[in-house]
Amino acid sequence: MHIILLSGGSGKRLWPLSNDIRSKQFIKIFRTKDGGYESMVQRMYHQIREVDEGATVTIATSKTQASSIHNQLGDEVLVCVEPCRRDTFPAIVLATAYLHDVCGISQEEPVIVCPVDPYVEIDYFEALKKLAALAGEGAASLVLMGMEPTYPSEKYGYILPTDKKTVSGVKTFREKPDAETAKEYIDQGALWNGGVFAYRMKYVLEKAKQIIGYADYETLFDRYDSLDKISFDYAVVEKETDICVMRFQGQWKDLGTWNTLSEAMEEPCVGEAILNETCENVHVLNELDVPVLCMGLKNMVVSASPEGILVSDKEQSSYIKPFVDKIDQQVMFAEKSWGDFLVLDVTRESRTSKVTLKPGHSMNYHSHLRRDEIWNIISGKGRCVIDGVSRRVEAGDVLEMKAGSRHTIMADTELKIIEIQLGREISVHDKQKFELEIDGVGDKADS
Repeated sequence: MHIILLSGGSGKRLWPLSNDIRSKQFIKIFRTKDGGYESMVQRMYHQIREVDEGATVTIATSKTQASSIHNQLGDEVLVCVEPCRRDTFPAIVLATAYLHDVCGISQEEPVIVCPVDPYVEIDYFEALKKLAALAGEGAASLVLMGMEPTYPSEKYGYILPTDKKTVSGVKTFREKPDAETAKEYIDQGALWNGGVFAYRMKYVLEKAKQIIGYADYETLFDRYDSLDKISFDYAVVEKETDICVMRFQGQWKDLGTWNTLSEAMEEPCVGEAILNETCENVHVLNELDVPVLCMGLKNMVVSASPEGILVSDKEQSSYIKPFVDKIDQQVMFAEKSWGDFLVLDVTRESRTSKVTLKPGHSMNYHSHLRRDEIWNIISGKGRCVIDGVSRRVEAGDVLEMKAGSRHTIMADTELKIIEIQLGREISVHDKQKFELEIDGVGDKADS
């Protein structure tokens, strides 16, 4: 299988665990066999590998999410980074062109496109294989997957098939309705439109030539910011006549709010939390290193992270976005391809963070013009380079870099650092990167 996973969203409905960098698909809430936790994107990736070990998995995403993807999935997964956001049609075209022009996959091969964040089981991926087979056999130019609705949802668009067969023609599409209209659609045999479909690669490349004058991946990437913002549904799906839909009757949930997310949790608490015996239908997700105690709560969600604390009735939690939009908070936690950082303290002229580097990874070789940095190594072993001079480091070492000093650090084992930044203008934009060639050491990570 060749699968394109669409990864987007700012995740404000799941504040404070999500932000502009860390969307809902990166929150680790699902228990793994070894007793740890994994995120939605990790869960989906592992499920794909379980069904098809050799599947080509490409994640179409923004620059802000690329580091989190590599952090959670490693370097095996292909990541097609959009230069800027232009909705799903340009994103799908760019990813398809990437597979054909960069990865060398034949334009006759079928490709599946689906969101990265639905809550599904293995039968969903078995169905994706059938969807790809239908596209490869030429059942239609575009083969959709329609989800058998379980209730009259107002969150999804609807597909009206021509009959009730497993694979049917498509009569028409309907936009997101109100609950009463949704019920009427379901009575007519309508299916949820989950944004899942398959096609042979040449189909989308031809559409791209017709609609945006596509020539090749490199040219498309260079002029990406000039493309119109338009969804794949509007640009292609709703205009296609050679189209069919395959029914899917398995579990498929969009975990887009705290209410729906808590329904998928296998246990009431993730992180350190205590619920007394009078609590009912309460879920806690705590990322802080302090305990959360809940007493006498009913139908509540409690979430704590470095970004803030949410205490909400589950039903009301669906309406938090306007309130979160008013919060002006810098990102306090982020995953990078080399590890992660957690901001511990911020003042007008300083910022203190706890940085964790994964074994075998490093930061970029870089400098800052307007701030000094001090690194306190608190655990692990590695090597640092400061202005071209390399030295070994371990727990207890303190490194000082004045403004303008070029520096990086590489982890032999997991390396934990307390980083203190001192300056009047501490900004993510105050960074200049350099090539590093000393003793065979090279950059292995992003900023």
